[in-house]
Amino acid sequence: MASVSKKIRKFSKLRKRVLASTLALSLAAPVLGVQESLAADSGNLGQFENSGPSAYTGVGAIETYKIAAKENQPEIEVASPELAIEEAGKYFRDANRNGTLELYEDWRKPVDQRVADLIERMSLHQKAGLMQINVNFSMNNNPGEDGNLLTEGGINQLVEQNMRYVIFRSTPNLGTLANFNNQVQRYAEDLDLGIPVTIISNARNHASTDYTNIGEAEGQHTFWPGPLGFAAAGDAEAVREFADIARKEWDAVGIRKIYGYTADVGTDPLWARIEDTFGENPEVAGEMIYNAIKGFQGDMLGKDSVAITVKHFPGGGARDDGLDPHFEDGKFNPYPTPGSLLKYHIPPFEKAIEADVSSVMPYYAYPSNTSADQGLDWYNETQQFEEVGFALNNGILGFLREQLGFKGYVNSDTGAVNDNAWGAEDLELHEKFAKAINAGTDIVSGSNNPDALIKAVEEGLVTEETIDESVTLLLTEKMNLGLFEDPYVNPQVALDLVDRDKNPEVFASAELAHRKSVVLMRNDEVDGENLLPLTEEKLENVKLYVEGFVGAIAGRGVADPAADIQEKAPLQSAAFTTNLKVTLEEKFPNIILVDTVEEATHAYVFVQPMQSNWDNNPRITVGPETAIFDTDKIVDIQQKVPTITAINFTNQWLINELEPNAAALIATFGTSQDAVFDVITGKFDPVGKLPFGIPASEDVVEREIGDVPSFADEEIEDFAYVNAAGDAYAYNFGLSYSETNPGTDPGTDPGTDPGTDPGTDPGTDPGTDPGTDPGTDPGTDPGTDLGTDPGTDPGTDPGTDPGTDPGTDPGTDPGTDPGTDPGSIETPGTDNENQKGNELPKTATNQYNSLIFGLILLLIGSGVSVIIRKKKVGM
Repeated sequence: MASVSKKIRKFSKLRKRVLASTLALSLAAPVLGVQESLAADSGNLGQFENSGPSAYTGVGAIETYKIAAKENQPEIEVASPELAIEEAGKYFRDANRNGTLELYEDWRKPVDQRVADLIERMSLHQKAGLMQINVNFSMNNNPGEDGNLLTEGGINQLVEQNMRYVIFRSTPNLGTLANFNNQVQRYAEDLDLGIPVTIISNARNHASTDYTNIGEAEGQHTFWPGPLGFAAAGDAEAVREFADIARKEWDAVGIRKIYGYTADVGTDPLWARIEDTFGENPEVAGEMIYNAIKGFQGDMLGKDSVAITVKHFPGGGARDDGLDPHFEDGKFNPYPTPGSLLKYHIPPFEKAIEADVSSVMPYYAYPSNTSADQGLDWYNETQQFEEVGFALNNGILGFLREQLGFKGYVNSDTGAVNDNAWGAEDLELHEKFAKAINAGTDIVSGSNNPDALIKAVEEGLVTEETIDESVTLLLTEKMNLGLFEDPYVNPQVALDLVDRDKNPEVFASAELAHRKSVVLMRNDEVDGENLLPLTEEKLENVKLYVEGFVGAIAGRGVADPAADIQEKAPLQSAAFTTNLKVTLEEKFPNIILVDTVEEATHAYVFVQPMQSNWDNNPRITVGPETAIFDTDKIVDIQQKVPTITAINFTNQWLINELEPNAAALIATFGTSQDAVFDVITGKFDPVGKLPFGIPASEDVVEREIGDVPSFADEEIEDFAYVNAAGDAYAYNFGLSYSETNPGTDPGTDPGTDPGTDPGTDPGTDPGTDPGTDPGTDPGTDPGTDLGTDPGTDPGTDPGTDPGTDPGTDPGTDPGTDPGTDPGSIETPGTDNENQKGNELPKTATNQYNSLIFGLILLLIGSGVSVIIRKKKVGM
């Protein structure tokens, strides 16, 4: 290896694309042409439109048999009663259906021994199948009278391909989703060795442009602000509280692994996936990631955990022109700044490793040799990096394991080994598999071809011993999650968890998180006093006009994306406006609403620009190019009456047209409108701070450095937008009513209660009540046999996303100095006492759940004898 003192190779930054209104032309002809990758087929990109949950009807419920848990006896649950076998007064699951207790079936034995025993029984084809995750395992949306939720294609993956991982990103009613899990597990239970299935999803508790998108709806997961919203609140403890609540919901429907959360640091404003990050501060992102992992996994992976696959190692935020490596023209990571990789992009992964993250997902890209020296061992005498995708990159994955100390398994991004194996395109498929596995990847996402991996073994490109090492890691996670004892769930439990009447404190926590995510950016004086808050006294003289300007993205596979967007955006805007008026009338009855600007004394406009990563056309101007077709109308409203302008920031939008005429400006991040109006009316004193800087102009975006945060010493000095009052919308800027100056870095301190009263009853319904009766009795017998009818294969699964990268956690100091200290990141505001604001409030704990848990423990400890009990799961 070459010394790190090798000559620094200067990076010649590619010219930024023009961002001006000419981008509107690209909407008419979006960059969706043929790519030499899976990107050519948008059906493999995971883009889909969520239909939303319907009422739970009990469809797909199955019958199971349970051995109740008690001291020295875990819960055992099976779909066939003969598979619950007894030995020495203990019960076990007869996974291989031979009537004999095998070592791998014996929960009393150490997990490493159980795994070793199971591996000895597995064929090479079974191992190769286990090491792959396809993107096409969908739910049958037309189950018919028999209630079969499985498709022919999905069953084929289980039976013919020996696959035991399912990616599921659709958003049905949670009861139906639980039944889907049970049917999948029942089918796997009947197969050789009885290895249970691990169901995977992207984050499911937030709004999302391209992935699993939810809102407030009955029978759906609880709705929280997006990761950027948590970063804006700066409350890491709230992230842990959220993750613990969400963990219970996920566990209750059988989803036991997350593709997320994202440890990427958003350093290129153009990158569409900034929405999924915790912003641009590595320290904050690290604390958020650490607490997300601890909340979902716990201190130790166990039967109540949801395993995290953190993404996208070694960081996806360093982009060129925002171009994403799902596509060929974004296939590399550039690092123009010496040491930026270790200083800014690796630290959040270090925190993930510190939290014992279960797995890491490398991104598609390869590290570019046009980069400045990053302080790692060089690939050879003349090349700093091997220019091959991270999932196939021995140097990068070796750094992850050997220097950062990661002990879990590596999960490739979807298609990163087969279709999007950048730098290895010329290799045959089995050679790509061999290169990835030998480099350190343990499971390949976006593939259902065990034969390729088998061929690699047969040709001596990878040893079966190496295969066994990967399979060991995968089976260890499954056993630690308790799937070998009980992979089944009760849909009524899932529905109860998201019932507002039964868990009001959970909804109160979510609502508080929404309020804390709101950032007040501007608050002008109107008639001698600040416009906000609109107190009850002020509202006596206010007539408010409200309107939403909500963008859209093109539907999957539509012939004319531009026409689709132009049709959808006005409809979504109208629907938003109607729903907002209903909400305000119900929850803010002292606000007088009017139908026209001419009747109004004040206005509220909500603007939600949108860009999809699948467009392969990064842009952050607000206009037709981001599906906001009437900016002139917004400005006209602002000029007629004092206007509160709220903008949903999934990216660092250029606000040059919208900001100058706003009387008040608010930033949201997948935030509920209830929370926004709690801030507007003074029921909650805003505490949020910008999780990233807002670029001043298109010229700034042209000149900015794409691999460092906006506040970094290496970044250009004039990055941030400055308003007429002289306020720079820099990282961590945010106003409050109690303090006139922006606050300090939210950093890692979860903060304390600032003393402001949120003012609203957290137990009230912010929109739709998920607590209604699912309508069926979980104790009745569905009476149908779902194991025989494979159903029909819809062919394409709109709910799969190959493009999510769970990332990796580098965790420890790599020990090389790239020329800058990776451990000291200067954060703005810490030395400026004029920026000191409120400490942030801690969230309430879930006392109700603690009470229920205590009662359950009391019942379990009551000495009731263990019997095989016939149980109904799900109607």
